[in-house]
Amino acid sequence: MRARLPGACELVYDNYNALAIGFGPGERTSDAIFSIAVFPRWVSLFFLQSGTRLRDPDCFLEGGGNQVRHIKLDHGAMIDDPGVQDLIAQALELATTPIDPAQPRRLIIKSVSAKQRPRRPA
Repeated sequence: MRARLPGACELVYDNYNALAIGFGPGERTSDAIFSIAVFPRWVSLFFLQSGTRLRDPDCFLEGGGNQVRHIKLDHGAMIDDPGVQDLIAQALELATTPIDPAQPRRLIIKSVSAKQRPRRPA
């Protein structure tokens, strides 16, 4: 994702059952366009702003919420699949605020909430 998203701000945070890395134009989590969630047994790529509006002829997208969709990445090379790359390109086109590729890459570690739910074994 770093190679595909020059200038993105990377937001690393611990959600209740995964390590998540958000990619967006700035430091606000709500502006993130993508998120990679690393679970104990799999990795998912989330399309945060436009998941429901993406054309997905290969039927990669999962989820039933009002906005977000995700892809469970069965292996690392799956991110290079042309269908996945097309979904990434569409999400970038639909982003509320685009990522400026001229900006330096930034890595921000977000605080871990003390009020997290207990972890579930996956």
